[in-house]
Amino acid sequence: MDTPTDTGTWLDMRAATVMRDGNRLLDHIDLSMQRGGHTAILGANGSGKSTLVKLVERRLYPLARNPDGPEPPHVRLFGRERWDISELRTLIGVVSADVQRDFAAEAALSAYEAVVSGFFASRGLGLDHRVDAAQRQQALQALERMQAAHLAERVVGTLSTGEARRVLIARALVHRPRVLLLDEPCAGLDMASRRHFLADLRGLARDGTTLVLVTHHVEEILPEIERVVMLRDGRIHADGDKAGLLGDARMSELFDMPVEVRQSGGWYSAHLL
Repeated sequence: MDTPTDTGTWLDMRAATVMRDGNRLLDHIDLSMQRGGHTAILGANGSGKSTLVKLVERRLYPLARNPDGPEPPHVRLFGRERWDISELRTLIGVVSADVQRDFAAEAALSAYEAVVSGFFASRGLGLDHRVDAAQRQQALQALERMQAAHLAERVVGTLSTGEARRVLIARALVHRPRVLLLDEPCAGLDMASRRHFLADLRGLARDGTTLVLVTHHVEEILPEIERVVMLRDGRIHADGDKAGLLGDARMSELFDMPVEVRQSGGWYSAHLL
């Protein structure tokens, strides 16, 4: 298998269409992303955001043929279309509500075990898994980085939403991935927890981790994020510089209702009129 290229383009998606029960969840998506460029994927519920995440995760695949033209669809990650999923997980860390539900269902899994099992792309440690000293140290460092070291011995299912989210990001970071993909990372957090959590994400961005933040809340778009990709009805509605897109007109179009956008100190907020 070819080794991943490091040209700077980590995602190259062309003419990607995803169908389910005769409906197009994503419709002819063209999208590329560069390492070091932080991006927000913004759209209403049902716009195709989670489907796009699953394409990147390799949990879904696009149609093999483009129904609207001759161009063959493809989704290339780090220059490759074919991946061993466990290898891909070392390059792209993913945190989503689906991942959190899976781990919350594990009755006796500690936060430390959840994090260190990231080395094996498993949910917990099996009898055949051997954790060496370096892996243990990296797991503890990842928990420390997410201010979750004190949770190491806690059972994941007993953690609050915010605590569990920190643990799962620590799990995603054990490989020191090139990209961290966050699907609705603030869902279920109260205002104070969200503020602290977003501050931690800003630290990751400043430390050089490429962030892709998927959300329907403009308030969660970090000041460090410069690019916004707007999804609507399974299509890219707009793609460009944050300052140019997060205005009243574009946001009103995206959510199909009158919206006023305010900006202060690098943060944006949206208000219905």
